Parts: sequence; structure tokens; C-alpha cells
Amino acid sequence: MITLLIFLQFAIVIIICIAVLLQKSSSIGLGAYSGSNESLFGAKGPAGFLAKFTFIMGLLLIANTIALSYMYNNNNSNSLAEKAEQILPKAPETNNTIPNAPMVETNTSK
Repeated sequence: MITLLIFLQFAIVIIICIAVLLQKSSSIGLGAYSGSNESLFGAKGPAGFLAKFTFIMGLLLIANTIALSYMYNNNNSNSLAEKAEQILPKAPETNNTIPNAPMVETNTSK
């Protein structure tokens, strides 16, 4: 199922790229942010078929991304550290006590 969602993710991204490239350019560039007389989407708004199609495909991309991440997390519940503990050999247990330092006797008699 995850493989199907990954394939669908790539297909949606390619379709969105094609739909964006097919749309008519408004050619206002950065003028939309500097008080140009033209509005961002024109007088009618984003009413074109390609604009609606791109919006719907964007929503599908977001929904597919959420579903893919949810399924991937449920499938791989172990963290990387837990997987490393299972794969890597364990170090031999040693006695990690620090030996006592030798006592130096001092002669305090005069």
C-alpha cells in the first residue's frame, strides 16, 4: 500500500507541474506586492479550469502526504536507535568499578 501511495505521490507532483506550466501567466511579476492596478488573479478571480484543477490536485497531494506519513509511521514503529540495538552486536559486559587508589601512609611523628 505504501508503494502505491508513493507512486501516486510522484504522479500527482508531475500532474501539478504540468498544470502550473499550462496556466496563463499574469505577467505582473512582483508588481502584485507593490500596489499594481491589476489584482493577483484578475477581475474574475481564479475561475479558470486549470486554476481549479491545480487547487484540487494540491489538496490531493496534501491528503496523500498525510496518509503516506501515517502509514509509514505505523509500519515502521521502531526508531533508528532501536533498530541499531537489534542489529549491532552488544559489547561484552565488564566490571566497571574503579579500583581503590593505594593509600600512602605519612609519618606524622617528630
